[in-house]
Amino acid sequence: MGTLVAFHAHPDDECIGTGGTLARAAAEGHRVVLVLGTNGDFGEVPDDLAEGETLVDRRRAEVLQSAEVLGVHRVAWLGYKDSGMTGWEQNADPESFHQADVEEAAERLAAILREEDADVVTTYDWHGNYGHPDHIKIHVVGNRAAELAGTPRVFEMTVNRDAFMRQIEAARAADNDSPLGGDDFDPSGPADDGNPMGMPEAEITLSVDVSAYAEVKRASMRCHASQITDTSFFLQMPEEMFVTAFGTEWFIEHGAEPGMRDGWLFE
Repeated sequence: MGTLVAFHAHPDDECIGTGGTLARAAAEGHRVVLVLGTNGDFGEVPDDLAEGETLVDRRRAEVLQSAEVLGVHRVAWLGYKDSGMTGWEQNADPESFHQADVEEAAERLAAILREEDADVVTTYDWHGNYGHPDHIKIHVVGNRAAELAGTPRVFEMTVNRDAFMRQIEAARAADNDSPLGGDDFDPSGPADDGNPMGMPEAEITLSVDVSAYAEVKRASMRCHASQITDTSFFLQMPEEMFVTAFGTEWFIEHGAEPGMRDGWLFE
């Protein structure tokens, strides 16, 4: 058995991007550690915060619930503030993750990687899937931390842009009121940083089948009720459609031969 450390930017990123992978790894007996770069300070503020409760309090509680659902053994925090979206004034906050010194932040994560004797660490692709400043920082800091700690295998989580487009086109052709086909969203159009979402299939090296854990993944999403409401895209999908859309998770493995293969992080 091995140890997987999943590095994510905000509470709720863990379930959307790698929920199936974390659940599968835990179910197969691997140790699973979740590390969060920020506290998620600038997420959606729910109407039902209790007196004295902050959004950070709520999101910390939600991610602990999500981690329990997924089978995560440990949740750790690097302690930086949320940087907000591209161009927000929060990007300039010296305490934000966006402004963090790369070597300092990477050493914080590397200390956890060493402590856990991690076999595998997951980060994000070069532009954080959709250009969020904190997601881009996960890529930079996570990759540097793996170097510092000597973690042998690094997988950059990404979105398969081509597969996403095929699903959207199929839903629109079926004209069946699918959440996938119900708006004008275009993954190949400019995202937060002006680049298309995710990566083209030709640049992805690993396709991981997590269809058996799709309902666990969705259950973990429900834990983040302040950010992922019952009316959300994720939770409105019929079960079969959700499995089709989110039953595979994609990665780019450092040092892997070009070309996408079906496989697993612990092979």
